[in-house]
Amino acid sequence: MRGGQAAMAGQGQGQQPAGHLLRVLGPAFALAVGLGSVIGGGILRTPATVLDAVPDTSIALLLWIAVGIHSLIQANVVCEVMTLWPKSGGQMIPAREAFGEPGGLLVGWTDWLGSVASIASLALLGGEFLALIFPDLATNKMGIAVAVLTAVVGARAGDREGERSQLVGSALKTLFLLGVVALIFVAVPAAAPMAKSDLSAAVTTAPFGFAALVIAYQTIIGAYAGWPNGAYFGGEDVDPGRNIPRAIFTTIITTGLLFILVTFALNHALTLAQLRQSKLPIADALTPLLGPDAVKLVAAGAALIVITCCNAGVMVASRVLYALAEDRLFPSVAGRVNRGGSPWVALAMTFIAALGLVFTGSFETVFVIMAALGIVPTLVVELSLFKLRRDQPDLGRPWRARLYPWLPALAIVLDAGLLSGFVIADPKSGLFIIGAIAIVLPIGLVMSRRRHEIAT
Repeated sequence: MRGGQAAMAGQGQGQQPAGHLLRVLGPAFALAVGLGSVIGGGILRTPATVLDAVPDTSIALLLWIAVGIHSLIQANVVCEVMTLWPKSGGQMIPAREAFGEPGGLLVGWTDWLGSVASIASLALLGGEFLALIFPDLATNKMGIAVAVLTAVVGARAGDREGERSQLVGSALKTLFLLGVVALIFVAVPAAAPMAKSDLSAAVTTAPFGFAALVIAYQTIIGAYAGWPNGAYFGGEDVDPGRNIPRAIFTTIITTGLLFILVTFALNHALTLAQLRQSKLPIADALTPLLGPDAVKLVAAGAALIVITCCNAGVMVASRVLYALAEDRLFPSVAGRVNRGGSPWVALAMTFIAALGLVFTGSFETVFVIMAALGIVPTLVVELSLFKLRRDQPDLGRPWRARLYPWLPALAIVLDAGLLSGFVIADPKSGLFIIGAIAIVLPIGLVMSRRRHEIAT
């Protein structure tokens, strides 16, 4: 291990010096940050987006289930490689160990950009939801988004504060969604069956083909994004080898079931045409019961969901920059940590970058960018499993990938195919991916060559 994290790994909680990440986080936080990252704006807005791409709700439901299974296959690999070294920083750590500076820089850079895009999309969504509660602010949604982002970043005093806010926020929003689902099933009458002419019109609204299927899958991937995030705090977790795998698998299973319940509830209360036209389907589902107040009630719950998700995203993104700085793949100033255990310079850099994306003003655009960028680091980490098994077979592995090599190989095939599909079906996302790789790979190769020259 390198730098401050190496020293930290051998110290007890009370012995850790100021200016380093603190090993104070437990299993509840690992789960809370996973749930808090995944249960975000995606489930509130994406049902309509998915149904714009597929012809009926049964296909949409199958896609939600398929992405959940896909995530479990990915997690089988991620849990092994991200528990090999008890460090904070996420997927760039195994990539750096397996592929050197180019791999670490590529994964760290794209991972951070994807996290920044996630934070920006959540801030934009928070602006939309708060404008529903306070209609007078509807003309300045972008200003609200900036205020949301500023408030979340400004509240990050330290690990303890971040842990408490994440635990409370994740619990509240999970209970909120479960309550809404129960209310819809119990008190909202089933939607009337659509007439054949209306059903035909609804089904043919959007042509269905390969591109539409990929876009729908990409959108759902974005909704599930964040399930590995408990592993980004490995250097601050009191027992990462045990807590991280449990948190990751529990996050995927819990959120997958919750997404399916929400989808069933929406299908119960709304017709296909209504779902396609809705910007906030849960509010529309509750309108027959609560009237106009449904929008404000759901918007208030949605604002809570978005803010806690944004909190998790900010904490994760700052750890990626911190790890890059610790490995000397980014300016060392990003490795500065305050007395509370937060990498404050990395937080500030994340804030500035997210602010730039907020000014695009489009949730959909930023959300798709996030989903596309998220595939790159995961694919590289999956490849790193095979290289690390070959090069370092004697490493202690708290978690060993099941059904090796076949199930990990399936993960690589799925994600490589998905990445190709993203580039073909959505050229804009492809350009972002290619641009990110084109920027960092040459830098990483030059850094690696220079270090090799110095060493020899």
